[in-house]
Amino acid sequence: MSTSPYVLRYMRQEDITQVLDIDHLSFPLPWSARSYTFEITDNNHSHMVSLALSDRKSSSAGWLGALQRLRNGSHAHETIVGYGGFWLIDGEAHISTIAVHPHYRGKGLGELLLAGMLGRGMALDAEYSVLEVRVGNEPAISLYRKYEYEIAGRRKNYYRDNGEDAFLMNLAPLSPSYKTRFASRLEQLHQRLDYRDQFTLRPAR
Repeated sequence: MSTSPYVLRYMRQEDITQVLDIDHLSFPLPWSARSYTFEITDNNHSHMVSLALSDRKSSSAGWLGALQRLRNGSHAHETIVGYGGFWLIDGEAHISTIAVHPHYRGKGLGELLLAGMLGRGMALDAEYSVLEVRVGNEPAISLYRKYEYEIAGRRKNYYRDNGEDAFLMNLAPLSPSYKTRFASRLEQLHQRLDYRDQFTLRPAR
């Protein structure tokens, strides 16, 4: 397999501009830049992930390219195609957000982000996971069911933009038997997608 174009890694501050673009294209009430900065730098419970696409072919050649790389660092030619985040508190991995740029949807990248967050949570000894999802978001609900989330409740008028209800979905427990099934799904995902994972097994911060 060739060198992977996708990299799953912790979100960096320099990602925020691109993340905001995806957020605005994905949600009626996007987060602010300040919210992302807080999640990355100040919230010890937060684990924010970026899915980056390497675009080194776009680098300028010669002395101009060298100067550009020195100024911007080794990550200057990455396009953020998706992102997510979860909070880990008292054994609960609470998925807070997940989105893929519209141009890159339908490729399995949302599944990759979800699997990455679940894998990271389990690496940090999460015991279970929860999330909220719009009751009308059938593709997302189908993905979550694939990873064995179940509807545990319904929160009325949860979304402020249109008053839509949310399903509360729960995945519990993250047991050894679940981890075995998860590993099988992850292997299938690896066969479909070419990516490097610098997020899931990263040493604890």
